[in-house]
Formats: sequence, structure tokens, C-alpha cells
Amino acid sequence: MAKQIAIIGASGYTGAELIRLIATHPGMEIAALAANSKAGQSMAQVYPHLRHLGLPDLVTVDQIDFGQIDLAFCALPHKTSQEVIRDLPKTLKIVDLSADFRLRDADEYEKWYGNPHSAIKMQAEAVYGLTEFYRDDITAARLVAGTGCNAATGQFTIRPLIEAGVIDLDEIILDMKCAVSGAGRSLKENLLHAELSEGYNAYAVGGTHRHLGEFDQEFSKLAGRPVQVQFTPHLLPVNRGILCTSYVKGGAQAIQKAYEMAYADEPFISVLPFGETPSTHHVRGSNFVHIGVAGDRIPGRAIVVTALDNLCKGSSGQAIQNANLMLGLPETEGLMGVPLFP
Repeated sequence: MAKQIAIIGASGYTGAELIRLIATHPGMEIAALAANSKAGQSMAQVYPHLRHLGLPDLVTVDQIDFGQIDLAFCALPHKTSQEVIRDLPKTLKIVDLSADFRLRDADEYEKWYGNPHSAIKMQAEAVYGLTEFYRDDITAARLVAGTGCNAATGQFTIRPLIEAGVIDLDEIILDMKCAVSGAGRSLKENLLHAELSEGYNAYAVGGTHRHLGEFDQEFSKLAGRPVQVQFTPHLLPVNRGILCTSYVKGGAQAIQKAYEMAYADEPFISVLPFGETPSTHHVRGSNFVHIGVAGDRIPGRAIVVTALDNLCKGSSGQAIQNANLMLGLPETEGLMGVPLFP
């Protein structure tokens, strides 16, 4: 029998992406959809492209009978998410797509997100949801905290290089180009078509982006000493995708070998032949990551380009990959769809 799934926050982009992926998942069935602001509406009203699926209507969270649910995805904004999850049944398996349980230190959470954490005990219980590096912990977890999409992209790039000891940890630059869907579905003036199209801009410049908290936490833990990277995101007028160009100090061939060894058995991560670099077109709509390495004209330096789909591998696809492990299903189930091209 298929596992019964609830999606809380189903009216946002990541909620819709969860529905798209679960619709063809042989081991999961959507039993309940919650979106308090749109309760009483059908998904066809909120997202017409989903009208053929025969989905349950949207309800409020308190209308869901969680006794019939095997796992809930929570796709709500930070702060709201912890308040909702705190009141869910203590036996319910949960994958949270917000930022509320990503940072292990409550002071760090308050520093980056501006409000005290209101579910400290649950924060201590949460497992960080970067599947390829926390697979065993995720399998045994009740609560998994999905990563930030930029944070996932940067970690797929840098973690194997820290583990292999092939780069200078004080010389890491992450330059990311990010699709507008990463900002969510809420109306914002700077995301209007006339404001965003035909342009390209950096944001959160100078080390203010919240995903730096994840980089600091994960890279420093892995290295056994403080590691701080330079990270600047740029907003692109496209719907999906992240392209990260990383500048590191280390031998390009050693870096290529480190990736090939780290990801040899990973079904969703492809290391390209040396000298080739990916495009966001190559992973659009999929749970795949493409990584390419090139040498620089300056000896002892390398450039790494990483591409993934922010809504899928960066968020909802990653969430389903984690849920598969938590529910005892094959990790790749429902996620092997071919990227959309063109």
C-alpha cells in the first residue's frame, strides 16, 4: 500500500513541485493538502496545471487527521514552519523545507533569521537533509530539515574538496546565479516582470545571505576548524535553476579526481569529463546535479561549475529523496525523471 502523504503549505512553489513529483511516485499517495490562506479551494484553482490529478481540496492544518498520515512535508516560510511543526503529533515523520531546523545552534538561527527559535527541543532532534552526506542519519530520523537551495549547491561543490584536502580552505569563492522562483510565490515589487526582466543583479552582497549560516556550520564541522567562504548570489530573470561558479586554490586534476571518487556511486550527481561545464538547461525539472571542473590559466587554481534545479534537487526533490529513506522506500523512487529540454 502506498504511503499516505500530507503537504502543509501546498499553495507555494515548493508545495506544487512536491505534488508534481509525488503524482508519479509509485510508493506515495497524497492524502491531504493544507494551505490556510487558500483553504476551501481546489488545487485546480490555485495551480491549473495540476487539475488532471484529482487531488484533495485544500484545508487548514487543523482539519487534517494526522493519524492516517505516514509522513508530512512542511513547505511553509521560516518561523511559521516551526510554530506549526511544534504542534504536530510527536510520532509523525516530517520533512521540513523551511530554514527553521537547519542550524543546530539556536543563537546562530536567531542571528541569521532575526527571531528566537520557539521549538528548541525539536531543533536538537532534527537531522540536516543533505541526503548524499547524511544518508544514514536521515534513514533513522523523525524530523529532517531540508537544506537551502544555494546551500545545497555550494555543498555539493565544496564538501568533497574539503574531505579530500585538495583546496586551500581560506580561498573559496562561490558566485551563484539563481532563478527567481527561489524567492517564493509571494508578491514582491522587485520580482515584477517589469522590474526583473532584461536585467541581472547581485543581492545580499558582503556576506549577509542567510545560507551562509549553513556554509559556516557544515564546512567548519567537516574541516574541524572555522571555514568561511565568500558567497554572492545573483538574481536571474529565469524560472528555475542555480548555476554556481566556484573559484578555488588547488590542483584542477586533483579536484576532478576528488569529485569522481566522492560521487562514483551517487545516482543523482554527474561529474562531467574534465574541462566540460554544465548549464541549468541540462538539469531543469530534475533531481540531478551536474559538476564540471576546469583549470585556470593561473597555476594551482581551478574553476568548478555546478548546476541544479532549485525547486527540485534544491528543495522538493531533495525532500522526497529524504522521505524515501525515512519511509523505507528506494531512495531514487519517483525521482528519475529526465530533465526538461529545451
